[in-house]
Amino acid sequence: MVVDRATGAISHRQFRDVAGLIPANDLLVLNTTRVFRARLLGTRDSGAAAEILLLRPLGAGMHDRWEAMVHPGGKLKPGRVVHIAPGFDATILETTERRTRIIQLTANGFLSVADAIERHGHVPLPPYIQRADRPADAERYQTVYAKENGSVAAPTAGLHFTPQLLAALAAKGVRRADVLLHVGAGTFKPVEAEELGAHTMHEEWYRVSAQTAAAVNDTRSAGAKVWAVGTTTVRTLESVVDPAGLVRAGEGETRIFIHPPYEIRSVDHLVTNFHLPRSTLFMLVSAFAGLALMREAYAQAVKEQYRFYSYGDAMLIL
Repeated sequence: MVVDRATGAISHRQFRDVAGLIPANDLLVLNTTRVFRARLLGTRDSGAAAEILLLRPLGAGMHDRWEAMVHPGGKLKPGRVVHIAPGFDATILETTERRTRIIQLTANGFLSVADAIERHGHVPLPPYIQRADRPADAERYQTVYAKENGSVAAPTAGLHFTPQLLAALAAKGVRRADVLLHVGAGTFKPVEAEELGAHTMHEEWYRVSAQTAAAVNDTRSAGAKVWAVGTTTVRTLESVVDPAGLVRAGEGETRIFIHPPYEIRSVDHLVTNFHLPRSTLFMLVSAFAGLALMREAYAQAVKEQYRFYSYGDAMLIL
């Protein structure tokens, strides 16, 4: 689906048509995060099943201390241990204010904690996929340009791009820049607060290089446009843009929550998937394109039987 903010026109195309819609000298910005095997399945001392979803390391790289979501929450209190594999255990250290856990991973007999996670972790598929992960999911639930491990969910707008499409865009003269934002489970937490300002986003780690910041600023100063692939790319750039619209290099943790009437200053066009109504993702695209236009676009998507969610169809907002 192609949505034109200037005219309100909505049209229907194939995704490969993107190559003809992005002009030469415009800039395509991609989030190069990679989904890792964040889902750990094990047993408690009693032999009962337990599950841990790693959210973020509390240190550099694949550290041994993590913030995680756990199940069953009522049973996994501080001091409890989950046995994932021989020599690979998770000890619950504390419960956070938002009911996640701080855990300690031990990996005796492995090269490292990262090695143990890679060997015994599972791909955290979207919850609506009612099956266990398969070996092929480790590559299928990734963008073709994914580089750095750290996400518990793929930046799924990028799943539509193939190496051939990216090569066609490059051959045409479309420029490319990369950002990094490790997607956390909190991104998909529905907004339940009556006041939007009361909704708390989980921290997500990001990095914007000096090269990318310069590419965005140079593109816009030359009168060309910046095309963001995915809401995570928008959130990353908006975390480092100043009031004048200049993007600055930087890295750290962001909790930015973009919703109407927020004014997006860093990008001009957006490729995104179709999102749940009460999600922070839908609120971001509504801030970008206007709530009324997005409601109309989603009504058409339902009528035309577009596929929603992670493996669904795409929307291009001009």
